[in-house]
Amino acid sequence: MDVINAIILGIVQGLTEFLPVSSSAHLRIVGEMLGTGEDPGARFTAITQIGTELAVVVYFWKDITGIIGNWAKSLVGAVPRTDPQARLGWLIILGSLPIGVLGLVFQDQIETTFRSLWWVAIMLIVFGVLLGVADRIGAKNRKLESLGLGHGIGYGFAQALALIPGVSRSGGTITAGLLMGYERAAAARYAFLLAIPAVFASGLYQVYKSISSPCVAGATGCLPEVYGPLETLIATVVAFVIGLVVIVFFMSYISKKSFMPFVVYRILLGGTLVVLLSTGVIAA
Repeated sequence: MDVINAIILGIVQGLTEFLPVSSSAHLRIVGEMLGTGEDPGARFTAITQIGTELAVVVYFWKDITGIIGNWAKSLVGAVPRTDPQARLGWLIILGSLPIGVLGLVFQDQIETTFRSLWWVAIMLIVFGVLLGVADRIGAKNRKLESLGLGHGIGYGFAQALALIPGVSRSGGTITAGLLMGYERAAAARYAFLLAIPAVFASGLYQVYKSISSPCVAGATGCLPEVYGPLETLIATVVAFVIGLVVIVFFMSYISKKSFMPFVVYRILLGGTLVVLLSTGVIAA
C-alpha cells in the first residue's frame, strides 16, 4: 500500500506543481485521506518536488543553458552584464535568497505548525482571491526582458511565501508578476525559472537530512516519516513524468486564457476544508 500511495502522491505532485493551486497543499490533503491517514511530511514533499523541477529543466533547457552561459560570460567580461540573459541569471540568484534565508529561519514551523490543515485552507482561499484580483487588474504589458532589480526581489519574496502549504510557489510568484504588470506567460516563465535553485536546494537538503538525521516518532521539531526511500523515489519519478506533461499544457493554456478556473477551484477547495475541519470530519 505504501508503494501505491506513493504513486498516487507522485501523480498529485506532478499534476499540481505548475498549476497555481499549491502542490504541497494537495500532498498534505491527499496524504491525510490515503490509507495511512497521515501527513506525508515536509521532507517527502520537498524531495518529490525535485521530480517536477527536473521537468522544468527539460522544458526550459534552452532558456536555462542560455542564462547560465551568458551569466558565466558576464563574469569575465565576454558579454556585458546588461545582457538580458546575464541579468536574468543575477536576478534569479538574488531572488532565491529570500526563500533560502526564511526557509532556514522558520524551518521548524514549516515542518510542523504550518502544515496544519487550517493553515492550508486559509492560504488556499486568501491567495486564490489575490490571484483573481491580480489577473483582473494587472496591466499584462511587461515582458520578461524588462525585469529589473526591484521586481526581481519582489518575485523572490513572493516565492518565499510558498514555504506555507496552500500558498503555491507558482501561484505566489505569478500573482506578484501580474500585479507588477507582466504578461501571464512571462510571469509564469520567470516563476518556473526562479524556482529551480530553491527547489533543488530544498530537496537535496531534505535528502541529506533524511540520511543524517531521520525523523522518528517522539522526536521534537519534526513529524515521523511516513514513506521510506524507495516510496519517495517512486513518487519523485512519477512526479517528473506527469509534471512534464502538465507544464506543456499550462504554458499553452495561459497564453490564451485567464487564471479564473484556478481561482474558483482554490476557493472551493479551501472552503470545503474549512467545513470539514469545523465539523470534525477531519483533524487539522
